[in-house]
Amino acid sequence: MNSNSLSLHKLWSTLKEAVKGGERDYTQIPLNQAIVFLAIPMVLEMVGESLFAVVDFFFVSQVGEAAMATVGLTESVMFLIYSLSIGLANAATAMVARRIGEKEPEQAAIAAAQAILISLAISIMIAIPGFLFAGNVLALMGAEADVLETGTGYTRIMFATNGVIMFLFLLNGVFRGTGNAAIAMRVLWLSNIINMILDPCLILGLGPFPELGVEGAAIATSIGRGTGVAFQLYLLFNGEKSIQLKASDFVPRWDIIKRLLGVAAGGTGQYLISSASWIFLTRIVAEFGTSVMAGYQSAIRSIIFAILPAFGLSNACATLVGQSLGAEQPDRAEKAAWRSSFYAMVYMVIVSILFFVGADWVIELFAESPAALDAGITCLRIISSGYIFFGFGLVLSMAFNGAGDTRTPTIINFLAFWIVQIPLAYFLATSLKMEQTGVYVAILIAEVVFTTICILWFRQGKWKKTMI
Repeated sequence: MNSNSLSLHKLWSTLKEAVKGGERDYTQIPLNQAIVFLAIPMVLEMVGESLFAVVDFFFVSQVGEAAMATVGLTESVMFLIYSLSIGLANAATAMVARRIGEKEPEQAAIAAAQAILISLAISIMIAIPGFLFAGNVLALMGAEADVLETGTGYTRIMFATNGVIMFLFLLNGVFRGTGNAAIAMRVLWLSNIINMILDPCLILGLGPFPELGVEGAAIATSIGRGTGVAFQLYLLFNGEKSIQLKASDFVPRWDIIKRLLGVAAGGTGQYLISSASWIFLTRIVAEFGTSVMAGYQSAIRSIIFAILPAFGLSNACATLVGQSLGAEQPDRAEKAAWRSSFYAMVYMVIVSILFFVGADWVIELFAESPAALDAGITCLRIISSGYIFFGFGLVLSMAFNGAGDTRTPTIINFLAFWIVQIPLAYFLATSLKMEQTGVYVAILIAEVVFTTICILWFRQGKWKKTMI
């Protein structure tokens, strides 16, 4: 067997072992191996999460541009819920990872249970007003009359079932904290298989199923995610060795809840800032018509799907940083962050080139009208030009979160997205009359600012002293 065959065989074995999962001490195995074993299932997990949006958008695009705009506007607001979910999930990951690094699995289980209680309370508080005022939310986002008529039901369902989104993020964050990222990956793929089967059936009315249009997408997504949550809970109570939940873990521990909320507040804050900035950007783009909005949403979904490996690497980095600090190995935590960031940067350069060259083909998968195609292609090419910066900064920002320092990336997000991106987007789009192109340029500039600040702040090393 020649050297090339040996290398391919080793690569294939590593991939299989990473997807298979299992218990490993990530504070002891070689760093590159630890990154690979965590990143591969986390990348596949993120692909699974993004497939919800891509698959839904593909089938909804068969209904019409009003339906596409409905999904885009609703998702922009749902980013607020995603922010709450991700913030709490990051807090759970950080605390569980720290306890696992300290070799205290019982305390990790208690932390996970307290996070579940918090998530349950928040989801109920969102579901009721969201269901009642769904139409008002769309109108506030600038939806035109045809979008309001088509999409209010979709928005109502998505708000009412926000709990499955929150639990899916949170419980996968718990699994990532234990280092068993393969379980989180399997949960997302199970959810997606169900969603991909139900989407065409409920949206287009295949076979015995009713044709529900855009509302069918909301129902299919909620059923898929709900099934995933049921599987997660089963594993946490019965099948996961590194962390086992018991009924007694759910007795409120106010000290732990307070610490979780403290970490989650910073994590949620940074994602709320980021999500709110996207809402403002979407609101600006909406001024230029439904076709432009459809093209913009086509590009954004393509962008989100393409950067998933960088998100996977960032989540792997957060787990390694948390467990390494728990094991009192701060130097290993720092090396994990820099190395993961470099790998993400290399990947994003490749994607940037592919998107710039193949933008026409990508947007044609979703959009049809000339205005939508032009808006989507321009958006994709401009934003992807900053991928090399965004990938590096994304991983470093998650390194802060893995350490439990959620305050720092919150400040960085505020500076990059609210102080720079939003005012610049409005100025370029309206004052300089660049219209939607001005929004795309502002996003590119904000990516560069975000990464530059992340690098400068991370090098100071204060994150290593964070207690959680």
